[in-house]
Amino acid sequence: MSRQDDRADQLTTAPRADASDADPRIEVTEGEDGRRRIDLRDDAEVRPGTDPEHR
Repeated sequence: MSRQDDRADQLTTAPRADASDADPRIEVTEGEDGRRRIDLRDDAEVRPGTDPEHR
C-alpha cells in the first residue's frame, strides 16, 4: 500500500468521513537552491487558521 493510500485510509475512517476528506491540501515544490516550498492549494476545502466569517 502506498503512502497516499495509507493517508486516504486514515482520513476516511471517521464515522462521517467521505472521500473528499483525503483530497490534497498542499503543494510541495523544490527550489533551485535545494529548498522546499510548501503552499496551501487554492482548491483546498480545509485551511488552517481561523474562519474569516467567525472573527
